[in-house]
Amino acid sequence: MTAGTRHGIALTLDGLGVSFGGFRAVDEVNLTVADGELRVLLGANGAGKTTLMDLISGRTRASRGRVHLHDTEITNWPEHRIARAGLGRKFQIPSVFRELTVRRNLEVAAFRAPSVRANLGFGLDAAGRRRVDEVLELTGLAQETETVAGFLSHGQTQWLELGLLVVRSPRVILLDEPTAGMTQAETLKTARIINDLKGSHTLLVVEHDMAFVREIATQITVLHLGRVLAEGTVAEIETNADVRAAYLGTKGIG
Repeated sequence: MTAGTRHGIALTLDGLGVSFGGFRAVDEVNLTVADGELRVLLGANGAGKTTLMDLISGRTRASRGRVHLHDTEITNWPEHRIARAGLGRKFQIPSVFRELTVRRNLEVAAFRAPSVRANLGFGLDAAGRRRVDEVLELTGLAQETETVAGFLSHGQTQWLELGLLVVRSPRVILLDEPTAGMTQAETLKTARIINDLKGSHTLLVVEHDMAFVREIATQITVLHLGRVLAEGTVAEIETNADVRAAYLGTKGIG
């Protein structure tokens, strides 16, 4: 796909792949995700989902293929440079400033150079404070602004880390199993948060919980043995014969 044909496309993978000791963990993956789209990556353990996210975010170097963020090729850029280009990633295990309050976590994240400006005691401007307030509302943490992050529940910690990404206004957000370890109520709330991000952000979500996937997904890409096996809506994937044969037996998804 040439740059001229990427209008309206946030993320493009062209033949992306990586091999480890001769094993093709990700094998010639082609994928396009439109601006504002939420795409779910589905597949069994070992299908290559997390490795694909690693390739996109620069955590793992690709052996072949290309990655474009909008019209910019970011293949094998360092992680920090890809992050500055507008790609944010949330991992399964949250990483927050546990000794700081919820608001202060978000204020630090909102600085483009937090280690310098925040430590010198500079405050956010009015626009930055409004952005922090918006993210507090989005994540349902507005009543926890002065709570030290180390005292948050597991679900609240996950929402705060998502907020740390969103407050920086990334163009594309990668979420790796965002509901891992959550209660049913926390999972449903996470679905509401992610649905609120659709449109204003482009999201690529790795998830196993099909009840959650049904709450958020419009398009699903199924990986199998490092390759794209199928793409389609939830209904199309649930009834896809190849997907059923590879993963689901005769009972269907979930």
